[in-house]
Amino acid sequence: MTLSVHYHSLANKVVFITGGASGIGRAMVKAFVAQGAKVAFIDIDDSAAQSLKNELMDHNIWYRQVDVTDASALQQSLVDACAVLGTVNVLVNNVANDRRQPSEDVTVQDWDQCLQINLNPAFFASQVAMSFMKQQHSGSIINFSSINAIMGQPQMAGYVTAKAGLIGMTKALARDYGEFGIRVNAILPGWVATERQLASWFTAQEQVKWMEAMALKKLVTPEDVANLALFLASDESSMLTGQGIKIDGGRL
Repeated sequence: MTLSVHYHSLANKVVFITGGASGIGRAMVKAFVAQGAKVAFIDIDDSAAQSLKNELMDHNIWYRQVDVTDASALQQSLVDACAVLGTVNVLVNNVANDRRQPSEDVTVQDWDQCLQINLNPAFFASQVAMSFMKQQHSGSIINFSSINAIMGQPQMAGYVTAKAGLIGMTKALARDYGEFGIRVNAILPGWVATERQLASWFTAQEQVKWMEAMALKKLVTPEDVANLALFLASDESSMLTGQGIKIDGGRL
C-alpha cells in the first residue's frame, strides 16, 4: 500500500480488527501495518487470512480463526492477542455480512443470526477492549456502520437495522467512556468496490446507477476507507468522538 500520510502516533500501537482477511478489513490490516502498528485480526475465512499473513510475513501480525457469533470466543481472542502484542490501543469493529433476503422470508433464526454477525460483536469486542483502554486512559474504537442505515436498502431489513444500531451504540459508548479518554466513532461507507461486491451485487448496471447519484464520479475503494480508519485511530483525531462519518463519494 502506498502511503500519502504517515501517522507517527500509530507506530507500535496495538490494533485489533474483526473481519480482517478480505475486503475493507484486509486493506485496513495492510494500512495499519504500513504505519508501524502491531496488528491482530480475526476472521472465519482461514484461507484468506493465511494468504494475508503470508503476504505480510515479515511484520508483527497476530491472527486467529474466530466465528464472531460466539461472543466468548470473540472476547477471548482479544484477550489472547493483548497477551502477545500488548494492551490494545485501537479496536476496529469491521466484521459484517450484507446478505440479501426478502423481508417476508426472514425467519427468527435468520434475524438473530444477522444481528449476531452485524451488531452484537461490536458491543462484546468493545466491552473487552474498553476494560484494557480504561487502564491506560486512552483508546480509539471504530465501528463500521453503513450509509444503508440512513437511506435503507431493499431486501436488507436485518442488515440495515444492525447498521443503524451501530450508530446508536457508537454514541452511547462514546458517552459512557469519554471520561476515560476513550473515543468511539463510526464509519459509514457507501458502496465499496471490494472483490466480493464486484463479483456479486455491484454489477456494471448497478455501478452506472450508483455513479449517477454520487458527487464524485469514481468508486470508493477499500484503501479509501482504510485511510479514514487510520485518521480516526490516530492522535490527529483526538477530539473526535461519538461521530458517524460517511465515506460515499457524496452519495448522501
